[in-house]
Amino acid sequence: MRTLISTAFVSLDGVVEAPGGEPGYRNSGWTFKNVEFLPEAFEIKGREQKEAAAMLFGRTSYEAFSPVWPGMEEFADYKNLPKYVVSTKLGEDALVDGWGETTILRTLDDVAALKETEGGPIIMHGSATLNQHLSDAGLIDRYHLLVFPLLLGAGKRLFSATDKDAQQLRLVEHEAYANGVQKNVFDVVR
Repeated sequence: MRTLISTAFVSLDGVVEAPGGEPGYRNSGWTFKNVEFLPEAFEIKGREQKEAAAMLFGRTSYEAFSPVWPGMEEFADYKNLPKYVVSTKLGEDALVDGWGETTILRTLDDVAALKETEGGPIIMHGSATLNQHLSDAGLIDRYHLLVFPLLLGAGKRLFSATDKDAQQLRLVEHEAYANGVQKNVFDVVR
């Protein structure tokens, strides 16, 4: 069974929207506008590229990343990885060429079936709505969270507000950096 890893930049109050910039969001670009950049705080991002065997996106994140990431040197390790996009709306004609094989998954059951295949970890960047659905369905195995010392108020949240049973997490790696960012890696306890 493959491991599904959700990786996110998140504010202390749980906002994940527009960390690097997104039109129409008041605090757009909050990861770099409000917090001093320290390369060591982002070491996990390079490690994720080396360890990932596939990528998973929701439609909105795929549409944001796919025109940009294929040509970026800092994301070169992701270029040829298989990509999976969970969407009920996206058509094959909207997929980007030259960014590895891309498959559209239509349901959470499709994601569960993907996890049952052979292969290494599947990494999911962004994709707040998809993260909420996958978390609620118990399909995420690990979280890589860079928590920023900001309270942003409004914005998309990493986790849903659904009333559900408590989900136990085990902290397996953590570090705090001089700029106030905290790295927290959690395994989901089954």
